[in-house]
Amino acid sequence: MFKKVLIAEDHEIQNLSLQRTLHDLNIPTVDYVHYCDDAMAKVGKSIRDHSPYDLVITDLHFDTDHREQKLKDGKEMVSAIRAVLPSIKIIVFSAEQKSGIIDGLFKENGINGYVRKARNDAKELKKAIDAVFAGKNYLALDIKHEVKKLNSYEFTSYDITLVSLLSKGVIQKNIPTYLVTNDIKPNSLSSVEKRLSILKEELKINNNEQLIAFCKDLGVI
Repeated sequence: MFKKVLIAEDHEIQNLSLQRTLHDLNIPTVDYVHYCDDAMAKVGKSIRDHSPYDLVITDLHFDTDHREQKLKDGKEMVSAIRAVLPSIKIIVFSAEQKSGIIDGLFKENGINGYVRKARNDAKELKKAIDAVFAGKNYLALDIKHEVKKLNSYEFTSYDITLVSLLSKGVIQKNIPTYLVTNDIKPNSLSSVEKRLSILKEELKINNNEQLIAFCKDLGVI
């Protein structure tokens, strides 16, 4: 089992609950912080002391207060920790429900497990810790189904660019100008119209407004 774990969670009651869960697993060293910058400082010190953490458990969203932070959220913190300690295991423990964001944490940030804050989350966290310690990635079955559903849509970077531009208020007929300026192809108006039409047909969506809302709900944009 893991020997040294760091908890990054800004809500005190939730932080204490996480500590109890880890003590139940007989993990000898459990440190905790309430700020992302403090987490990064702890990780840095553990490296300098030649006693690095085995596991970090972090939330994604941290409330802002009087203390200015360089790292604004858990996602930035995960990337920063990965840069200095690539071998560390990371489990995200968050209320985030958007499957696109959760999927991105595994694909882009290299997390090892995700547990959603919900009923029975302590049991799920213990399962995640056991799985990650055994060298496996962990995602609860209900979330795994949602992520699989997301991936079945097969959004390309081109699709995401088009929908993102629409969500920012760019008129469809003006999208080719942006594509040409940024050397993105295909960039003709007919190509843009065709791709958006295919997306709406595949997703059974009637208009661009619904397409934007759908992608926001998934966390794609």
